Amino acid sequence: MNSVSDLRSLADSSVVVVGGGFGGLSTACYLADAGADVTLVEKNEQLGGRASRLERDGFRFDMGPSWYLMPDVFEDFFGRFDRTPSDYYELTQLDPHYRIFFKDGDRVDVVPDLEANKETFESYEPGAGEKLAEYLRKSERNYEIGMEHFVYEDRTALSDYLDLNVAKNAWGLSLVGSMQDHVERYFDHPKLQQIMQYTLVFLGGAPNNTPALYNLMSHVDFNMGVYYPEGGIGGVVDGIAELGEELGVTFRTNAPVSEIRGREGAFVVRTEGSEEFYADYVVSDADYRHTEMELLPPEKRQYDEAYWESRTYAPSAFLLYLGVEGDVEPLAHHTLVLPPDWNDHFETIFEEPSWPEDPAYYLCVPSKTDDDVAPEGHSTLFALVPVAAGLEDTPERREQFRELVLSDIEENTGVELRDRIVFEETFSVDDFTERYNSTKGTALGLAHTLRQTSLFRPPHRSKAVEGLYFTGSFTTPGIGVPMCLISGQLTAESMAERVGRE
Repeated sequence: MNSVSDLRSLADSSVVVVGGGFGGLSTACYLADAGADVTLVEKNEQLGGRASRLERDGFRFDMGPSWYLMPDVFEDFFGRFDRTPSDYYELTQLDPHYRIFFKDGDRVDVVPDLEANKETFESYEPGAGEKLAEYLRKSERNYEIGMEHFVYEDRTALSDYLDLNVAKNAWGLSLVGSMQDHVERYFDHPKLQQIMQYTLVFLGGAPNNTPALYNLMSHVDFNMGVYYPEGGIGGVVDGIAELGEELGVTFRTNAPVSEIRGREGAFVVRTEGSEEFYADYVVSDADYRHTEMELLPPEKRQYDEAYWESRTYAPSAFLLYLGVEGDVEPLAHHTLVLPPDWNDHFETIFEEPSWPEDPAYYLCVPSKTDDDVAPEGHSTLFALVPVAAGLEDTPERREQFRELVLSDIEENTGVELRDRIVFEETFSVDDFTERYNSTKGTALGLAHTLRQTSLFRPPHRSKAVEGLYFTGSFTTPGIGVPMCLISGQLTAESMAERVGRE
């Protein structure tokens, strides 16, 4: 991976980081390591942002992210500070990586063994096994080049892409077209196409609106492995927070920010509790639109409401957290339930927003791997159904959708849950808005559409307020825990570059 730019120009400066998601935690660590006096102010009662934890009646849930992918990014992050992930948590590789129940009765396991996966693909389509190997070789090349030259480098202007070195490295990358176009060149069978594209959910997109470049996610999925970190994703949050404390970061929770005033060298960050934090610089890991439209005065905004209305937002979600008696065979740690044709579901997210009638969804059963997340003799389970951001979210609608989801799980996986539920809680569109100040209740941020990737995402450095910066999923490189960790590095480098020039 690329080495981090020299951040020493930030030494002895004071910084307030607003928001304790992965982007904010990462930025805080880089700045503190550079010698800055860093205070991170978090709205909620715990750090982690959308990676919050729900603990009740002996059950523990990761409320948001639950897949540990791209282990190289975590190794790289901790390595910047002469640590390793194992200094803070251990990893267990999952086998299968995940299980898929197709709603016509088919069941597929994606496993760590490539040859076994090739046999699975071959069983659906003659020649698809070797096509899978070819696809993954392309995906691996895209991953290696894309990460080094495009993800770990913040190219903020079109001229950055006209550089000969960039052009040389971009040669052969899948920079044109959609994921649907790319996958169709390899596989005809719709189920194989779905398997190669399910990771788009993590990017907040659909097959027809996500750039083909993101086929690199298949290298992540098939070749790099899927892991479970000790303590879940919440354990990773704890590890990075512990690292931050070692580096000198001060953390303040239960401190929702109400206002950001001032400029470089003279910022005031006020909370709803009337506390004031003074700093030379401010970094916001809060929702980008919320920061601009709610925390800044009108004359200090880069974008107006029309801009934010014109954006395509990643889905929100309907989440059902369940503590149940007994086991939940035949579910795996990660399970996907997919209709043979999922286009209707994507249309209800991006084209005609509505609650899906035949949903594609994800089930997570961490108690398959971790005995500490449920009382003895019980299972911890949550269901996540992607739904359109901004949907009307009422108690009546939630109850109707709960019934639909429970019936669908029983019908398509054989797991009956209703009579065994001892703990239950839902979380959906309005909760994302209330807990995370999330625009339209998006669960992820700005979708990775063709027009919202790379330099087309909002910048790390405010164009309207000197000394104000942004990090997290609205910025580059984008959505997902690993991307937000990298976003923290890019934000710190942007700050150091600016300060160094001055």
